[in-house]
Amino acid sequence: MSVVGTALERVRFPVIGAPLFIVSQPDLVLAQCKAGVVGAFPALNARPEPVLEEWLVRIRTELAAWDAEHPGEKAAPYAVNQIVHRSNDRLEHDLSLCVKHQVPIVITSLGAREDINKAIHAYGGIVLHDVIHIAHARKALEKGADGLIAVAAGAGGHAGTTSPFALIEEIRAEFSGPLALAGAISTGRSVLAAQAMGADLGYIGSAFIATREAHAREAYKQAIVDGHAADIVYTNLFTGVHGNYLRASILAAGLDPENLPVSDPSKMSFGSGGSSAAKAWKDIWGCGQGIGAIEAVSTAGELVARLRREYDAAKKALLA
Repeated sequence: MSVVGTALERVRFPVIGAPLFIVSQPDLVLAQCKAGVVGAFPALNARPEPVLEEWLVRIRTELAAWDAEHPGEKAAPYAVNQIVHRSNDRLEHDLSLCVKHQVPIVITSLGAREDINKAIHAYGGIVLHDVIHIAHARKALEKGADGLIAVAAGAGGHAGTTSPFALIEEIRAEFSGPLALAGAISTGRSVLAAQAMGADLGYIGSAFIATREAHAREAYKQAIVDGHAADIVYTNLFTGVHGNYLRASILAAGLDPENLPVSDPSKMSFGSGGSSAAKAWKDIWGCGQGIGAIEAVSTAGELVARLRREYDAAKKALLA
């Protein structure tokens, strides 16, 4: 069996919980994995640096205990997101810990490097790389990525503008390996639709922000419950990279969502925007267009259970 098959075969429901800056921490990751979906967090969420090893030990230990107690319902694997960009001065440190603790899945963003992929492959881990168009996909595969995450229009945070239909078709014309789709997926019907288009898994972020285990302000969670697609603003102001954010948080920062200046991409930052005192992710809340389907704050387990019911119902309706 391939390395990729070994890592992903433990996923009981075809979903990866997207690594959410600030929001994704061990409580959420553990709840996601126990519910049968991949739980993921950005390495940069663990601050200061020594906290990352504490998190990795805790996640590994608690998931091993869960598996021992639930042999028929073992946890899905977890993933750590690494920002592969020159602005990330922690990359080498964080990567070394992923290797030391043999993180099952590493998700790379904003850059593809062959040496990183080789380091993960050396212990049997796999690398998924997120892309917004086919050129990025080709480069990632050339560098040795095992799978891709197609970040299509409507995804939360840093997202592209390409239709998921177009992006998936272009990728599948050249690549038959593991493929997840991100972009306004917040129901089980959407997960099934992603598979119908050619993806293997749905990649869900915003819906998991509105869960009890998420490390997010209650106002953030409620804004997602109250919001709709029209409440999402696409801009590069806050980090230098275009992304989708909640209109309510932009207004709260004293800015006009309809008249935002353009940021200098060379000033890319993952903590604060170059043109605004408001901090991206902390004050300016990332969010995707699929939030109209989120009606209440729930536990991560309850969310996955809802997704499963909707998925099964949609599949049954198609086969009827």
